[in-house]
Amino acid sequence: MRACIDIGGTKVAVSLNDGSSHELLARRSEPTAKTGSNDAVARQVLRMVDAACAEVGIAPETVRSAGVASCGPFVLVAGRIELATPNICGGIAGPERGLPNDWRTAVLEAPLAQRFDRLRIENDCIGALEAERRWGALQGVADCAYVTWSTGIGTGLCVDGRVLRGKNGNAGHAGHSFVSDNDDALCGCGNIGDVEALVAGNAVARRFGADAATLLQRAQAGDAACAAQVDELCRVLGRALYNLVVTLDLQRISLGGSVFCNNRDYLLPRLRAQLAGRLPALTDGCELVPAGLQERVGDYAALALVD
Repeated sequence: MRACIDIGGTKVAVSLNDGSSHELLARRSEPTAKTGSNDAVARQVLRMVDAACAEVGIAPETVRSAGVASCGPFVLVAGRIELATPNICGGIAGPERGLPNDWRTAVLEAPLAQRFDRLRIENDCIGALEAERRWGALQGVADCAYVTWSTGIGTGLCVDGRVLRGKNGNAGHAGHSFVSDNDDALCGCGNIGDVEALVAGNAVARRFGADAATLLQRAQAGDAACAAQVDELCRVLGRALYNLVVTLDLQRISLGGSVFCNNRDYLLPRLRAQLAGRLPALTDGCELVPAGLQERVGDYAALALVD
């Protein structure tokens, strides 16, 4: 048995896999721990793994391998990964961001390394990229990206068949690219006016007074004001996608995350319109497609790291 762990800004999901297939066993999900000491997320993960083992009737100590797909950025402290994640660590942007802690980082690798003999931790969008390349919509594509539109905005990048990671495994944090000086757009990283602060799921309520699900529901029901706000979200994210395409000469981008997946028929043509006709020499031939693994991409991201 191997543990498959998906850590997001909103939830943590844990499941098991026995190595004989791609079936995920004993899956469970909880809101991400954000109170107490800054090892709370790591302790939550270990408790959830134990609970999954109990469900399938195996001793927890027999699960010695784990793949962890986690939102980032990552920092290295004494050679171990800790999370400097804007949607988890309230000490980065300060109390104005509204998170219930003052953590600058969340300890992750050190506690997990004490439990697991084989441990691979990657940015969740790198894991999702690898899963989409193996089992989803990016199979056989050498120049591609996975982009999540969810609690945050994240990206996994592949050029010439090589997944990009960077010095600390943080390549692909395009959600923290500056695009505006909007004073209503404070990101958890401390930036004002980056892509995530403007369009991420947790930004919508702060900016427009309705959560993303409600805003999109109203837009699709014909509310002109809400439709205009959604069009603005798509303009910002669409330009970020355009920037990825022209910078890396991509052939396909797979889109996932709860905001996108729950509204893909409405959002996809609006995002495609932001690329259509703009610098055709670079954008022609690049497809925007829904994630082939759909809502399960986070679970399979963790499996891809340990499989």
